[in-house]
Amino acid sequence: MQRVLSVSLSHVFRAAAFLLLPFSFISLIAWATAGSASGSTTDPIRGAVWIWLGAHHIPFQLALPPTGLAGYLTYLPIGGLALPFIAVRSAFNRAIDRLSGYFHDINSVRIIFSCLYAVLVTILAFVSRSTAVTPQWYLAPLIAFLLSFIATMTTGPRVSPSKSVRIAVRTSALMLGSALILIFIVILIHIDQVKNITISLEPGIFGGILLLILNILYLPNAALAAAAYFSGTGFAVGAGTLVSPLRYHLGQIPALPLLGIVPTGRLPLALLGALFFIGVGVLLVHWSISFGIQTLIQSYIFSIVIAAILAYCASGSLITSEMGAMGVSIWKFVLAIALEMGVGVVATAAIKSRSAR
Repeated sequence: MQRVLSVSLSHVFRAAAFLLLPFSFISLIAWATAGSASGSTTDPIRGAVWIWLGAHHIPFQLALPPTGLAGYLTYLPIGGLALPFIAVRSAFNRAIDRLSGYFHDINSVRIIFSCLYAVLVTILAFVSRSTAVTPQWYLAPLIAFLLSFIATMTTGPRVSPSKSVRIAVRTSALMLGSALILIFIVILIHIDQVKNITISLEPGIFGGILLLILNILYLPNAALAAAAYFSGTGFAVGAGTLVSPLRYHLGQIPALPLLGIVPTGRLPLALLGALFFIGVGVLLVHWSISFGIQTLIQSYIFSIVIAAILAYCASGSLITSEMGAMGVSIWKFVLAIALEMGVGVVATAAIKSRSAR
């Protein structure tokens, strides 16, 4: 057990350093080029930790200078989750190689590793607090543990998930992948608008690279917003706004290049996108019905749960109260997906049942 703890702890630090070191370099360059006369050397260190915590999807409470106006940063890039996921997976894989012959139950090693990683993330979230930026450290244990545990499940002696879980992941990947393809097409169509927004920001070479990376990491958020739009529920780009096929109310939006693809008015024909989600329900039946009605029901429920988790990650607040509502509405999106997929599931299951009789 002592060997497991020591090796796990050393590789937990390795997983954290894998991202903290490049983030520290980025933060140091940004701090050096900002030219602040009142800054201190602790600023880039804290900045690196905040970027690292943001990649874990840990939200922040803000006191915006100079008045200390309250703000929140909970609308974080879903793509950023891939960075700690890869780091944890790589570190755990190395730990397993080091621990060969020193453990009997791989799942206990996964739990120990994930617990240690969650403790480290929580400590860094707590000690990196400042008067202006406060990571919500009390959420760090749960988020970091789940992220680490899922990452460790994909390496070493793997645990095979149930058939219903695999089918639900397949349907979710189909929806998200299709939405990403649509986003890429829309970006190409509106490339001039995206380019104009980028030029207006005048980010420079280094800032342009960082802006490009940030927009790439936000692509899954945009894909889920597109899925919500074509499901009929729409999405928000600020408090009191709504962009949907039937209702359109949009004020000032942040100067982010990715927002150059936001629709400029109502588009009722987009409601035909609901047919896609009905079709996903049809596919769900074809993939699962041969394994029994119980697998079908479980696959449908797991698909809705995954949609709820993705909707949670794709919604939140973007710093100011004016941007207090960003992304999809969790309950509306989940309800729309459940109903539209449900139509496809029920109709296809009924047809198959009648054909069997």
